Amino acid sequence: MAEHRAMRRDALLEAARVLLVDGGAKALTFAALAERTGLARSSVYEYFPSRAALVAELCANDFPLWAAEVSAAMDAADTPRAKVAAYVRAQLALATDRRHQAVVAVSASELDDATRAEIRAAHGELAELVVSVLREWGHREPATVAGLLRGVVEAAVAAGSGDGSPPPERVAELAVALVLDGVAGVGSAASEVVDVRTARGLGDPGHRQEPGGAPA
Repeated sequence: MAEHRAMRRDALLEAARVLLVDGGAKALTFAALAERTGLARSSVYEYFPSRAALVAELCANDFPLWAAEVSAAMDAADTPRAKVAAYVRAQLALATDRRHQAVVAVSASELDDATRAEIRAAHGELAELVVSVLREWGHREPATVAGLLRGVVEAAVAAGSGDGSPPPERVAELAVALVLDGVAGVGSAASEVVDVRTARGLGDPGHRQEPGGAPA
């Protein structure tokens, strides 16, 4: 019985994700959930007493999973430089994912304080991971630099969302190159030759750069 209820609950959550992606927040109604899952509308209320409770459950499930995806991408990289590149790429991939966008959008107005605190905790663990990588890289102010990294990600999302924007892959390459090598590493004729390797965190084996500074 418990397993059956868990399966129905998961089905309702998945239906909610699809509705949000296809129609936005206004499409997330209990009537639409009932129709999509084949349940009676009254049965939906047995699992989620309100729309706010449904959104809270979505966020409690999905936000830690997304943070884990970014963490796994960083863990798979070998060096601090490559880990930072992986962080930026993974964050951009999430930010441009339609499902992620839909859940984030509806969460802005539906979450209670307890759920917001859980989400902050999940993001806090990820932020601390970034700080530790930057500290390993040798940055003297890793917390400040981690905040700047988040700013680059947000700016990259904005840069890739307008009409006539470059493809997401190119935006990611430029964002990673900017993070790793600064403005001097983006857009110059010389950088065009190596920007793909740099953006992937590989770099030139003979090229050494002090963290936060110019190539040495």
